[in-house]
Amino acid sequence: MKNLGQLIVLAAVGFVALLLLLGSAYTVNETEQVILTQFGKPVGGAITNAGLHFKLPFVQEVNRLEKRVIRWDGRPSEMPTKDKTYIVVDAFGRWRISDPKQYFLRLRDERSALSRLDDILGSEIRNAIAKHELIEVIRTTKDRTAVSDEPLQGDHATVSQLYPIRKGRAVVEREIFASAAPKVSDFGIELLDLQFKRINYNPSVRERIYERMISERQQIADRFRSEGQGEAAKILGQKEKDLQTIQSEAYRKIQEIRGQADARATEIYAAAYNQSPESVRFYEFLKTLETYQTVLTNDTTLILTTDSDLFHLLKKTEASTAN
Repeated sequence: MKNLGQLIVLAAVGFVALLLLLGSAYTVNETEQVILTQFGKPVGGAITNAGLHFKLPFVQEVNRLEKRVIRWDGRPSEMPTKDKTYIVVDAFGRWRISDPKQYFLRLRDERSALSRLDDILGSEIRNAIAKHELIEVIRTTKDRTAVSDEPLQGDHATVSQLYPIRKGRAVVEREIFASAAPKVSDFGIELLDLQFKRINYNPSVRERIYERMISERQQIADRFRSEGQGEAAKILGQKEKDLQTIQSEAYRKIQEIRGQADARATEIYAAAYNQSPESVRFYEFLKTLETYQTVLTNDTTLILTTDSDLFHLLKKTEASTAN
């Protein structure tokens, strides 16, 4: 009996020791971090090393927190832009627990953290959307250049400018991130990323948005068409100028060739009729007859003096007829 009693005592002591061991030992996974609380208050710092750890049994409690990056998926919300256009914005973000103790004291669990993120990030998104035009929010980048306001060729009309994009969607997202990150850090949260997932137009303004898009594309098309017409007019003007230059050069060349031909003909005539006095007189006679043929017609009336060179041959002709 005495041995049996000792065995029972030893078994009881072993059982109590096992309970104490099980109550004091705990493990930490690679994907989590632990905050120990004693009577509801945090004790010590966060335990982030994976493995076997120990605590005071029955007094201290293990509170496990996520160590990995956590997704925040905001609810789609309707909000107005600076130009009073209502859009539905759906955003998402990534965050993690950077200060486990502060996080536990302020929020306790992930559900409370997501609720707080909804409030802070939703408010910052709404403020940013309200400060920017619609095109700034929906345009991914700011690489669109405004239409030039220089007068176009032809009628000297100007094409109205498109709204210049000064920031773009990516810059707006970075502004929201920069504004929200310090606010969530007070809760032991590090905001890693924030982006727009989807932006929809309100059905009541969708037609107006489509009309604006069509109008902008028409403006761009008109600009290209006007520039094309200006280039065509420039090419046609250059063609006319080149054509006139070619014609002028050709006319000058013709006149040079004609002058050279006339000079050569005169030289040939002179060489032919200057061989003797008789040939000279014969040449004068032929030229005078050609002049008569050109000048005298059926309705021509001439008044000549008796010593006129033109009348000289006619006088001789009358004398020969009289004899």
